[in-house]
Amino acid sequence: MPKTIAEINEKISKGQAVVVNAEEVIDIVKKKGVAKAAQEIDVVTTGTFGPMCSSGAYFNVGHTKPKMKMGGGKATLNDIPLYTGLAAVDLFLGATAIPDDDPRNKVYPGHFNYGGGHVLEDLLAGKDVKFSVSAYGTDCYPRKKLDTWINMNDMNQATLFNVRNAYQNYNIAVNASDKMIHTYMGTLKPNLGNANYCSAGQLSPLLNDPHYKTVGIGTKIFLGGGIGYVAWQGTQHAPSSLRSENGVPKRGAGTLAVIGDMKQMSSKYLVGTSFVGYGCTATVGIGLPIPILSEEILQYTAVTDDEIYAAIIDYSDAYPNFKPDILGEASYGQLRSGKIEVGGKELPTASLSSYSKALEISNTLKDWILKGDFTLTDPVAPIAGAEDGVTFKPLNERPIKDA
Repeated sequence: MPKTIAEINEKISKGQAVVVNAEEVIDIVKKKGVAKAAQEIDVVTTGTFGPMCSSGAYFNVGHTKPKMKMGGGKATLNDIPLYTGLAAVDLFLGATAIPDDDPRNKVYPGHFNYGGGHVLEDLLAGKDVKFSVSAYGTDCYPRKKLDTWINMNDMNQATLFNVRNAYQNYNIAVNASDKMIHTYMGTLKPNLGNANYCSAGQLSPLLNDPHYKTVGIGTKIFLGGGIGYVAWQGTQHAPSSLRSENGVPKRGAGTLAVIGDMKQMSSKYLVGTSFVGYGCTATVGIGLPIPILSEEILQYTAVTDDEIYAAIIDYSDAYPNFKPDILGEASYGQLRSGKIEVGGKELPTASLSSYSKALEISNTLKDWILKGDFTLTDPVAPIAGAEDGVTFKPLNERPIKDA
């Protein structure tokens, strides 16, 4: 029964491929069993849409007349700083970048932020953004000052390059202290007043391929409304050996570094996002197609929210102090019910990740494949698995003594 990606692509080209999303496959397996479902289904599509802070884009803005060495100078888009330590007109914008002197960016409760993720969204929406540069000038790049408007069409290249996306499972955040705290997991009420989580659960890409059997370097994906690729394993990629019987990690584990042409993307699937009292980021849409090459792979895609567990972490103590303590575990089925129990207390739950948008992404990818507009790719190399011993370590601090 084993299939190959080439065989599946041939079926896609002929309009004969059977494609379902990761929600639909659950009922199909219940009704038909793994063996029959694996014979019939060619691709399962997944999706996620949530805040992904390690995101950004690099741009080539073209040369001015006379030419200008922007590299090493100071540059902003809508007053948001760009990284300029590249060549003359290559620049990088991070999703969490914010200016120092903008009153929108005073990071305390009640104030939202405008930052790099919002600039990315504005560019994708076709808006003009203010572009300001100052440079020191050289013989070959004499210009020292530039103030202009720029939009996506003005740029030679605009490439989204996110070094850590699609986290494979994540924490459930609570606050056991007696004061409210503001975190990248949202506002957490005191005395275990609420619980926030961030995953599409049974739709999430790496929870449907827990051992990275089909995803690897070069895998083609849905990224921000366009086509992208897995470029490498993401930062903090640390495949967990603590897994449920179905192979799904019970802690944060794998991550993906992804890349794609921003000019294909949409502000519908890449959105600037703000967290009160914390900062800003970008919410990114990713969809991963999983070729059903075997019954084993099909079985993984049939995972349900009730079978996926995450750790409950106190963000007032255990998280900032890098402690391994957890307050318990909860399944995504429990989380999506709207409440979980921690220490005998019932907590309301809320998701920072949109399940409905993840379903929309998985269905969009499904439609692309069924129409023949999207074919699958064989990875050129695997991403590291748990057997490779990859770990995520704290910083080894070594005090610097005065000379």
